[in-house]
Amino acid sequence: MSDFAELILEGKSYQFPVVTGAENEKAIDINALRAQTGYITLDSGYKNTGATESAITFLDGEEGILRYRGYPIEQLAEKSSFIEVAYLLIYGKLPTQTELDFFANEIKIHTLVNEDMRKILDGFPSAAHPMGILSALVSSLTAFYPESLKSNQTKEEVDLSIIRLMAKLSTIAAWSYKNSMGHPVNYPKNKLDYCSNFLHMMFAYPTEEYEVNPVVVDALNKLLILHADHEQNCSTSTVRLVGSAHASLYSSVSAGISALWGPLHGGANQAVIEMLEAIKADGGDSKKYIEKAKDKNDPFRLMGFGHRVYKNFDPRATIIKKTADEVLTALGINDPILNIAMELEQAALTDPYFVERKLYPNVDFYSGIIYRAIGIPTEMFTVMFALGRLPGWIAQWKEMREAKEPIGRPRQVYTGETERDYSAINER
Repeated sequence: MSDFAELILEGKSYQFPVVTGAENEKAIDINALRAQTGYITLDSGYKNTGATESAITFLDGEEGILRYRGYPIEQLAEKSSFIEVAYLLIYGKLPTQTELDFFANEIKIHTLVNEDMRKILDGFPSAAHPMGILSALVSSLTAFYPESLKSNQTKEEVDLSIIRLMAKLSTIAAWSYKNSMGHPVNYPKNKLDYCSNFLHMMFAYPTEEYEVNPVVVDALNKLLILHADHEQNCSTSTVRLVGSAHASLYSSVSAGISALWGPLHGGANQAVIEMLEAIKADGGDSKKYIEKAKDKNDPFRLMGFGHRVYKNFDPRATIIKKTADEVLTALGINDPILNIAMELEQAALTDPYFVERKLYPNVDFYSGIIYRAIGIPTEMFTVMFALGRLPGWIAQWKEMREAKEPIGRPRQVYTGETERDYSAINER
């Protein structure tokens, strides 16, 4: 096979290198295209464009493969913890026990946020969406830590920014929920692990003790691991693009949070619950909606089934299905919404229409079920997504800065008016 791709334009031949990735992915390197030919490529939505070379996450949608730094997601979800996976993504290797203990402890001692952030939080109305609060407060961290604006930060300074963000996002996320409920906030407890501490800040009341359920802690660990990175998606690309301007880590991640807030990106598990609630409101007949989904003339679509990237079974869904069953059993949930979900799941796994089209339940379907079961409201689902995706965003930002990638600057094909003369207002 040739190491070059040939492009013929206006009778002239040009050659561009073919790049092969570690998993035999092929790409045509067109960095010199405009300089050599005067042409650019047009790829709306960047579906066929590799914006970077990355060593963080490998995803094969056709084969249903997801690996972080080479480790299969199935092994990490079964054997690891969210904090260990965060270390792996950010620093490129599984930590030793000493490294993991240090990393986890550093996160614990930085979970407190500056009390002045309470004043910012108090300025939001209780009806404010938690994602808006999350994005704003993360961006404000740049003001509290202005040294993060330095484009020539030392490794120690970058590591401190990483630790601060890993630590404080969980506090800010829980506080955004408490604000929406009109409840007093809970301060973090250093004696608890990451997931237990988050659940404490979310659900504890000052009037009584809160006991963390180990089944819920295990489920939350798995959910955060499964969402920790997913290659160059919309929010991750946003973090890298903003970071390429040498914006601070906090500003870059805040931009990623805003991108994730968009319903086409981070709202899928929320859409699942909203669909289930609509079915319940219509009488709860799941069979009726299965038939509607199969009718090509009916606009109804099942949320949480199939995936834009995975053309087979979503590997994350295989893992989290078992966890969803464990949570529902352990908590003894009797929720008609979740009963409808189980009926839809069974139909999708057995009905030939869905099986032939590989419209299996995806990770968003099961994560929505778990979050509802443990008491997290739908408007917090995207916040939970952000909490899980944080290590991936940090790893991508760090990789981009260390590679000294140039500032991102997409091109366009202009389709507007050609040159015309200005006319006075009384002549228009």
